[in-house]
Amino acid sequence: MRGYCDNIEQATLENTNFRQVLYTGKHSQLVVMCLKPGEEIGAEVHPDVDQFFRFETGSGQLIVDDNTYEVKAEMAGIVPAGANHNVINTGDVDLKLYTVYSPPEHKDKTTHPTKADAVEEHFDGATTE
Repeated sequence: MRGYCDNIEQATLENTNFRQVLYTGKHSQLVVMCLKPGEEIGAEVHPDVDQFFRFETGSGQLIVDDNTYEVKAEMAGIVPAGANHNVINTGDVDLKLYTVYSPPEHKDKTTHPTKADAVEEHFDGATTE
């Protein structure tokens, strides 16, 4: 496979894993996520990584430093490197989203079925191709 091409909306909506890495390039990484009602990613900071979020279904909050944004389907947000951030599902259905890290954050092909399984496995330089 060279590159990545798929219906990202469908892939996101079908995903039931807390986190699943779909593709890792040298400079970016595509990940789908599913947060259960009341669940959150957890406050974190990526010192050298910008992060793009696209929300496909559900509702919640995107917190970036001291800013709280209410999010729902068809909304997007960007977290600049060095910002303290979190995503929280405040709704009563799954919050499904995809995110692009630039550069990659996780090991390629990482799948965490639940948040409890989400042991930090940082990018080790190995790409999908």
